[in-house]
Amino acid sequence: MSKAEIGVIGLGTMGAMLALNIADNGFSVAVHNRTAARIPEFMDMAGPLGERITGHATLEDFVAGLAQPRNIVLMVPAGDAVDAQIAQLRPLLDEDDMIIDAGNANFHDTQRRAKDAEDAGVPYLGIGVSGGAEGARFGPSIMGGGTREAWDRVAHILEKISAKYEDHPCATYMGAGGAGHFVKTVHNGIEYADMQLIAEAYGVLRDGLGKDAAACASIFDKWNEGPLQSYLIEISGKVAEATDPETGAPMLDMILDRAGQKGTGRWTVIESQMLGTPVPVIEAAVVARNMSAARDLRLAGAAAFGTPDRTIAEDALTLGDLEQALIAGKVLCYAQGFDLLGKASTDYGWSLPMAEIAKVWREGCIIRSAMLNDMAAALSDAPDQNLALAPYFHKILEDNIAGLRKVAVVAMTAGQPVPALAAALNYFDTLISARTTANMLQAQRDYFGAHSFERTDAEGAHHGPWLDQHLQG
Repeated sequence: MSKAEIGVIGLGTMGAMLALNIADNGFSVAVHNRTAARIPEFMDMAGPLGERITGHATLEDFVAGLAQPRNIVLMVPAGDAVDAQIAQLRPLLDEDDMIIDAGNANFHDTQRRAKDAEDAGVPYLGIGVSGGAEGARFGPSIMGGGTREAWDRVAHILEKISAKYEDHPCATYMGAGGAGHFVKTVHNGIEYADMQLIAEAYGVLRDGLGKDAAACASIFDKWNEGPLQSYLIEISGKVAEATDPETGAPMLDMILDRAGQKGTGRWTVIESQMLGTPVPVIEAAVVARNMSAARDLRLAGAAAFGTPDRTIAEDALTLGDLEQALIAGKVLCYAQGFDLLGKASTDYGWSLPMAEIAKVWREGCIIRSAMLNDMAAALSDAPDQNLALAPYFHKILEDNIAGLRKVAVVAMTAGQPVPALAAALNYFDTLISARTTANMLQAQRDYFGAHSFERTDAEGAHHGPWLDQHLQG
């Protein structure tokens, strides 16, 4: 057999699915796994596609089985495992051989690895891959970071294996260094928020309006036919409809209310703070996951204070109000995410293609939704503008913000936690505040720390009369 066009190291779920996708699209693939016993298992799973796949038990054989210049995709756990794999691999490679990290890397790690590769004169790519196992197998959304030359070298493969939106590949070059992994991180942050908004709507349906899982499924299915049409709304209907095969009860009712996370949402929040760009809906979603994990504390709290009756009167809140709340919350969440991307683009010198990011997310990824096409159009017209101010989304918010306000107020009055919906509303109310209360904050800062303030009627830095009084005792 001739040498393979591309290699994949790491045959966990995502790596295995990506290798099959590559082979399924007509490319020859060499594969390697640290635990060699996994290789024959994978080859059996590949079936007829195995004709385009060669398995190699050692790194040396794997490298030898690749056509030059070599292109090697790493699908190993993010963090130290990537550095260890690169350290093992690089001595076996030639200068023009390229390593492509397709894992969920922290973009700071990718920045460092890209700089190391640049200093060594070797090519390196860090690509964000979204869509889960199904996306990896049949077409993910791919966000590339590194040099343009490195991206162009494998773009024909990445575009071919990616998801397609009306025949347009959902694979795009984002910028240098860790740009691709940063875009993927923000994607995941938005994913956290979108999921939390839906979960809060489910909570209002279940605890406030007394809807059982089957009724919730029907509501989600109906919402998926309108402005909220998206992968996450679609699967929310499916999971609400599912029945537990062991008990016959609704599957949702049998799942412990403790959510896991792998850290990318947290990374988004950390970077937003470092860049001074607020993403409160995403932050609320991360906090909600952390609170869900603190189940013992929640049980103790419920025992100490009691859980209120969260029933909401039928005439106090309608399904239309709840749909409006989700629509407005979603727009505001995405507006925050794209603002963060824009700030990072400026600070890191990436020139991120904002409209193309929205286009890449239209298919294959977890946050794909009908709204992204209109977001791409809005960002094409004004890439630096907050999406909430774009004419199309300004109208959507005007039409739906009342529902968000009503749901947040009614739910919180009933003792129903809706942290992401409330954060979206507070963000909107602050966004439209020509004058906030930060004058009090700045006065306090000047009083205790002489930090000065700006005046409404004069330029420059000023101090209040309390400073002299304070110094004089």
